[in-house]
Formats: sequence, structure tokens, C-alpha cells
Amino acid sequence: MDRDFRELPLIPLRGITIFPYMVLHFDVGREKSILALEKAMLEEQKVFLTAQRQAKTEEPGREDIFNTGTICNIKQILKLPGDTVRVLVEGETRALLKEYISEEPFFKVKVEVLEDEENYNENKDCEALVRAIKKNFNEYVKLSGNIPAETIITLDEIDNHGRLADTISSYLMLKQEKKQELLESYEIEERLQKVLAVLANEIEILKLERKIGIKVKNKIDKVQKDYYLREQLKAIQEELGEDDENKKEMKRYKNKISKAKLPKAAKDKALYELDRLKNTGAYSAEGGVIRTYLDWILELPWNTQTKDNLNIKSARDILEKEHYGLKDVKDRIIEYLSVKKMSKSLKGPILCLMGPPGVGKTSIAKSIAHALNRNFVRMSLGGVRDEAEIRGHRKTYVGAIPGRIIYGMKQAKSKNPLFLLDEIDKMSNDFRGDPADALLEVLDSEQNNSFRDHYMELDFDLSNVMFITTANSIGNIPRPLFDRMEVIEVSGYTSEEKFHICREYLIPKQLQENGIKNNEIVISDSSIYKLIDNYTRESGVRSLERRIASVIRKAVAEMMEKDKKKINITLTKIKSYLGAEIYTYDKIDKEDKIGVVMGMAWTGYGGDTLPIEATIMSGNGKLELTGQLGAVMKESAKAGYSYIRANADKYGVESDFYKKYDLHIHVPEGAVPKDGPSAGVAMVTAMISALSKKKVKHNVAMTGEITLTGRVLPIGGLKEKSLAAYRAGIDTVIIPKDNEKHLLKIPNTVKNKLNYILADNIDIVLENSISNYS
Repeated sequence: MDRDFRELPLIPLRGITIFPYMVLHFDVGREKSILALEKAMLEEQKVFLTAQRQAKTEEPGREDIFNTGTICNIKQILKLPGDTVRVLVEGETRALLKEYISEEPFFKVKVEVLEDEENYNENKDCEALVRAIKKNFNEYVKLSGNIPAETIITLDEIDNHGRLADTISSYLMLKQEKKQELLESYEIEERLQKVLAVLANEIEILKLERKIGIKVKNKIDKVQKDYYLREQLKAIQEELGEDDENKKEMKRYKNKISKAKLPKAAKDKALYELDRLKNTGAYSAEGGVIRTYLDWILELPWNTQTKDNLNIKSARDILEKEHYGLKDVKDRIIEYLSVKKMSKSLKGPILCLMGPPGVGKTSIAKSIAHALNRNFVRMSLGGVRDEAEIRGHRKTYVGAIPGRIIYGMKQAKSKNPLFLLDEIDKMSNDFRGDPADALLEVLDSEQNNSFRDHYMELDFDLSNVMFITTANSIGNIPRPLFDRMEVIEVSGYTSEEKFHICREYLIPKQLQENGIKNNEIVISDSSIYKLIDNYTRESGVRSLERRIASVIRKAVAEMMEKDKKKINITLTKIKSYLGAEIYTYDKIDKEDKIGVVMGMAWTGYGGDTLPIEATIMSGNGKLELTGQLGAVMKESAKAGYSYIRANADKYGVESDFYKKYDLHIHVPEGAVPKDGPSAGVAMVTAMISALSKKKVKHNVAMTGEITLTGRVLPIGGLKEKSLAAYRAGIDTVIIPKDNEKHLLKIPNTVKNKLNYILADNIDIVLENSISNYS
């Protein structure tokens, strides 16, 4: 028979010997062992387990580990408090350690599989040994009292002699050295003889223990002792009044259960747990666990819900009063209310508000809850990496509690709240599971009517909940989860929108918080624009609110110190309070230049202009790219370079330029990483300008992806890029023709100031950007 060798992670065990076919769980705390487990889970979920020679050895080496062990299948892994992992394994077969492949970061070894020979079942000597072993084991089970009687039935069904010997060995309470000796018995007949000898010895010891126990029992009548102690405990409890208090507590719980509008399953479970509490004892550790569980059942809003505000005008007024802009979000909520008013039974939508920080995603969710007359609860998902955070821990764990979904429903105190899942794109995962998988059920309107938390072990109806999630980017959201949500894009604000938000919402709010009447501090319009343009750089208004708060605090301090009744905040005051300007947006050059093109960029924080510079020098066709450009942006530059080489004559460029010149493209600011394909047309324009020595119009900005055939492909973030061009004083913007439909979302204040040119090929771009182009 061919020898079978395998390469597996090794975990040394302290005080434990695992036999083939044995199912056992144990705790793993050493870092090496945890890494070995993780490696095994990533591959075939098999691991080589063998015992240490000394259990007290903390960091065992090769000489501290037995060579004979068991190849095991990993059945389950549970993360315990601290850095400990509980693992459930099933022994598969003996194996002999042949070679250490590596010792860091964990032991990886080469082992030889030791399979039992099959023809031993026909050996008469072995058959006689098996019968004797079964007879002795029956006696051992009766004497020990620690092994279930059903075990004997299980053993009768085992027809493999080697497996029988291993199974019985796993039940015997032996020292580790003895168990290791049985494990190292490779021949079945030898193994059976050793098991029989061990059984005979253990039976003699058990008989002696029983004899001693009978003598002790005769001296102390256990029944009388128990009766005396119980009566004494009862008298003490009556004296302290604890017995009456326990009865009162049981009665209180029973009344709460009968009055609560619980579903049948929840009510039955509550009554069952109440009976357990009665029998367990109020002051036992288990009693505290049962009490906590009953409190959770009784505090959840199983049938409590608020009445939706279906007055469309009222809801619209609330949304408009509390938030400026965000038209798409408001329209979607009004649509939901309108349909709900007609159908009466519409399920809540599952919305995802996607946009940069500070644009009001979280606060509009609060306003929606107010407009719908629903309770509001928020759950932050940033950094959540354990599935148990969503579904809870099972009651078997010490200190187990429900997951954050059930906890949020308890906070909401109604079964139809508005539930905000904030930062859904910031979740992660590890070996404990993926929280995104648990959210698949929560955010599926077809399944969430029976959401089951691991702790509660009861179905809870989430179908009436309106879930709203927020994200800065949809790229990090798992696709199955993304498909369950209706995405509404929340773009950044224009300067005019920020001005209105500031004047109508932020300033009145800060004046009120600082105890100032409206006419005591007056901020001029020019000062507000100065704060927006030169002291903040963001898509939202979060930093702007902090700046306004700072200005008002300084104004209040000046009023108190100089005993002023009123302060007008002008541009001079702004500079005095906040110091020099922090930000200056890239302004366009005042004259046309060769090789300098104004591109446009989009980030999670909004849009900005992106100047691109190109220059040529004597060389041999080398293309140099600087400015911390990403892989995609570099590929765009190379594609544009190849297009120019293929069409040099068309653009008045020397056909052999790549033999005579090197091209250098630089994208300031050099410390900021940049990537994406949308700067393709700008880089091509800069290169053609540098090679043909024709100037690029200084008042033109452009965006679009370039192909090898000169086509201009669509891009994203057009609104943010348009805002950046508008701020920089640009009056002409060249965009891909396929982006024409996105012009509808650009504010009229911006659209009216910009001349948009639609281009489907690079020739249109060059005609409108290069001076004296022909």
C-alpha cells in the first residue's frame, strides 16, 4: 500500500490527547496556535493535533512535542472574550510526525497517515479481545456513573476493532502518559490488549472507591443531612423575608407577561423561562441570566407602533423647514407617503444615502423620522467586524446580550421606527464572520418579517421598520447588500447653497446656542462667503458650522470684555478672529500657456480643479509621469501618448517625435495621490500643446476618458467638478457627450455661468481648447 504523506498546521495540546473518531472542544489562546487555526480554516479545515510532553511548557519546541498525534477536522470556531478561541474538532486518523517544515509564524509539519489494517476483523484472537473489552466496559460504565448508558449501544454498532479500541480509550479517565501510550499503539491487536488491561485496572480502582463510599455513607445519613439543611435554609429565608420577596417577583413577572401584547411564541418562551426561574432559585447565577432574558422579552416593542403622519403637506413643510436642498431625498419620502396613503399596507423602503461627509445624510434621516412621526434610532456600523454585533451572542456565553438590531428596537420603543444604519461602507470582517452577511436578512423586505437574534431565539418582525443607510462611497459595500438598497446620491453644496444654509439654519442655531439675540451679532453676506471660500474646503457644511461657532464665540467674548451691545462681523473681523486665510481655490491663469491644461477631479470630499503640465526635452521617446499618479491614471497617459504617435501628422506634430524627445507630464500637488481615467483628455491636450508648441486657452477646463481611437468616454462626479470649475472662475467646460444627461442635476446658478461643450472625440476637445487650432 502506498504511504500517504500530508502537510498540515500543527497545534500542540496541553494535558489533552485526541483519538481518531473522537469529538472534542478545547480553548486555544497561544498566538501560534490561533494562526495555525486560521491557516487551516483557509485551506481544507484539517489540523494535526498532538500533545506536549509537559503541560506547563508555555512555548513548546520540537523536543517538547510527541511525534504521534491525530489528524482532525475543524467543525466550529467561536471567539471568546479576550484573545481566546474555542474550537470543536473531530479526530480522523492517526498520523506520525515526519518533518518540521516551518516553525514561524506557526508550526507546519509533514506527517504520515497511519491507517488501521482492515483484515484484523477476521482475527479470532482480536474477536476474543473485543468481547472481553465490551464486557469490562459495561461494568466500567455502571461503576463510574459518569458515562451515559446509550454509549454502550453506540459501541455495539461499531464493527471495526481499531475504532472500538480508540472510542473506548477516549471515554477512560486516564493520565496523559497512558492515553499517549494507547495512541502510539499502531497494531490493532496490541492496542486491544492494552485497552483490556487498562479497563481491568480501572474497574478494580472503582470497586475500591465504591467500598470506601459505602463506609462513609453509613456514618452520615445523606437524606437526613439534606432534609436538615433544606429546613434550615427555609427558616433563614422566612426570617429574612426573602421567600415572600421571591413570590412577589414571580407574581410581578407573571402579571407583566399576561399584560404584555406578546406573540404566542414569545409568551410561551417567557412562561417557560419563568418556570425555570422558580425552580432554579432567585439568587443563583442562572437566576440572574433568566431575569435578564425575561426583561429583554418584556421590553421589546412586539406590537407597539406609532401612527404615521400621512399629511403630505405637513411632511413636506417639516422637511423643507429643517433642511435646505436635498431635493431627491425629500421627493422620495413624499412619494412613499403618497403611495402609503393610497395602499395602506406599503412596506418601508430601504434607502441608501450616498455622498461626501457633512452634506446632511444623518440629519436628514432625523428629519424624515420627524416628518413621518416615527421614533428615530441610529446604529453606527463603522469598524464593526463581528457578525455577533448584528445578531447577538448565544445565551450559552457568559455575559451574552442581543445584537445591535434588537437593542435598537428596544431603544425605539415601537416596531415601526426609522432605523439609521450609519457608515455602512465602513464595515469589515474577520474569522468571526462578516456583519454584511447578517445585514442581508435585515435589509431584505421579503425576509425581515422573521429576523432571529441568536440571544433571543425568537422571530422578530422588522418589516414595518424604515431602514435608511448612509455611505461615503458605494465601492466598499458588498454587491448582495448593495442590491437590496435604493441608492440616492446626495451631492455636495454650491457656494450659494452653503450661503443659504448658513444664513437660514447654521447662524440662527449658533446664536441660540450661545444665548445671543438675532440683532446683537450680525454677520455680513461677504463675511459668510469668505468663511465658505477661504476658511473651509468641503462638500458639506460641518467645518463651516464649526467656523461660525468660533466666530460667534469670539464676538461674544469681545462684547463681554468691551461692554458692547452689538457687533457687526465684517471681513476685517473675520480675519481678526480666525487669522489668515486657510484655503485658496486654484484660480485660472490670466494668459494662455503651452502645455498647461486645467483638468477637473472628484474626491469623496467634493470636486477640485486639477492643473496638468506637459513639457518636452531632447531624448528618445521616454514618457515621465510625476505627481503621485495611480495605475489607472498612468495607463490613461500611455493610451493618450500612443494615440498621438499614431496621429502625429494630423495635429502638426513631428512624426518621429518619439525618437527625438522625451515627454514629462506633471500633476500638482505632488504630495496628494491621484488616480482615475477622467484626466485622459486633459493629458492628451497638454501633450499635443507641448509637441505642437500651441497654447491652451486659460479659461477652459476639461474632463473625460480617452481611448486609443480618440473617443471620449463618460466620467463620474460631473456636478462636483462643475462646482470646482465655477469656483476657479472658469467659463468653458468640455465634457463627454454621454454625460449630457447629468447636466440636469447641476444647479442653475452654476449652469448659467458655465459654457458646456459636449465632445465625443478628441478633435472637438482640441478645437475648443487650443488657440489657433487647425
